Amino acid sequence: MSDQLKLDTFICFAVYTASHAFNRVYKPLLDELGLTYPQYLAMVCLWEEDGQTVGGLGEKLFLESSTLTPLLKRLEMAGYIHRERSKQDERVVVLRLTEEGKRLKERAETVPGCIIDASGRNADQLARLQAEIVALREALNKSAS
Repeated sequence: MSDQLKLDTFICFAVYTASHAFNRVYKPLLDELGLTYPQYLAMVCLWEEDGQTVGGLGEKLFLESSTLTPLLKRLEMAGYIHRERSKQDERVVVLRLTEEGKRLKERAETVPGCIIDASGRNADQLARLQAEIVALREALNKSAS
């Protein structure tokens, strides 16, 4: 068998299984917050910048609105966000954090440190790895288009 066709040489498989490992670490942390991982990512984006549009959030998260809308509806039902139509363009939906959504950030602030601890690496090492993975993603996206 060619060395190119050995599973343990596939970077895509390493990334895929690392994603599963991340999910196993995140799950109990996010269960305490009452969030799924995609909901957590949406909240992180809104904590960074409140008042984003659904379209803008979808671009940041690489999610289609058909995937994002049900997720946002659940966050709204949980009382963390409010969705409102833009007064300038009714086709645009603006997302705003509620007071409860803002308070949730305080409870979530321990999550990144737990992930760093679980990784066995320091913050600088993880930042370098994250930058390399982003560069890889960008190169793959460019190649696929």
